[in-house]
Amino acid sequence: MPAVQIYGGQSRTGAGCIGGHLQGGHRSYGKIKGAPAYLAFIGDIGFPNYKEKVGYLGEGFILEATLLGLSTCWVGGFFRPEAVARRIHIDPGEKVLAVTPLGYSKQGYTLEEKLLSGMARSRQRKELSELTGGLPPGEWPGWVRTALQAARLAPSAVNRQPWRFRIEPDQITVSVDSLQDSYHIPKRLDCGIAMMHLELGAMAAGVSGKWDYLKGQEVAVFKTENRNRWHFASGSGEEALIL
Repeated sequence: MPAVQIYGGQSRTGAGCIGGHLQGGHRSYGKIKGAPAYLAFIGDIGFPNYKEKVGYLGEGFILEATLLGLSTCWVGGFFRPEAVARRIHIDPGEKVLAVTPLGYSKQGYTLEEKLLSGMARSRQRKELSELTGGLPPGEWPGWVRTALQAARLAPSAVNRQPWRFRIEPDQITVSVDSLQDSYHIPKRLDCGIAMMHLELGAMAAGVSGKWDYLKGQEVAVFKTENRNRWHFASGSGEEALIL
């Protein structure tokens, strides 16, 4: 397969044949072997928000590939960046952050793969109460809850779920739980994946918006396009939420 370059701001993807690029190891979702092709997720390290943009763009590709019936997953540790760089042109200042195998998975699984898959399913998702701040849940409009539920289901390295959400009128801010990365995989990449899920959840609830990228522990803020969608009004000494 010839290399294919697809650009998206400070991130891009490149496609090629698997060859010996995956290290043959396995993660919590099982072994990866025999995949005919892969997609590499590449970031320009000269830009401050490249990690989350790679996660955002990459998850969009993975979700679309899954919709088309392909088998994919994020691989952030068990691949050979130097082998990928030899097959796909990497400009100075660019870095391969992750890859995803592309192909059609077999129907049956070995006992080892079944055990690994069961272990992955047993990993619990954090409750929204552990992940959110700002407005109390009782004051969330429907689109916020739908968006957060979608973001909560996003994949992350070893299911660490490093994202946190602050809910305010007409916007949701995504932050990382700490600035210290682990497992040699950026937490901001995980947050970019969650950002894609959050936006798709909002769209499913009929709300569109845009992302403004931030610095430090705050990653980005999703702002609804209609800023008058909901507001607070006072009456008889009580606060009423107007939708």
